Amino acid sequence: MRMERQASDGPVISGFSGRGFKVDGGIYDGLLITPERADGWSPPPIDALGIDDLAPLLALDPQPEFVVLGTGSALVRPGQALTAALQARNIGLEVMDSRAAARVWGVLRAEKRWISGALYPL
Repeated sequence: MRMERQASDGPVISGFSGRGFKVDGGIYDGLLITPERADGWSPPPIDALGIDDLAPLLALDPQPEFVVLGTGSALVRPGQALTAALQARNIGLEVMDSRAAARVWGVLRAEKRWISGALYPL
């Protein structure tokens, strides 16, 4: 079976490289990713992560169903203020380590889910 990716599918995380992620020919240590684009990201410490740090993800129209947050090499819960701020916008938050987040991104985008992702370096 031959599978072809269509341009409308958006960016694809194809693997890992060093501390980061391979996305459509580029390598990003930290990554903000939407169905429309992928950008490098220099995130704050996880305990300082706030809604403003995710602004490019929340600018999607329509807004994402939820944000996949990859917290680096291990799962670390962000502050409750971030979760509350996203809930106030009716956006969910799924937290996991960054490798798992990269895999989840691929599975959910293959299902055409309208999500966004913020992945800390590995």
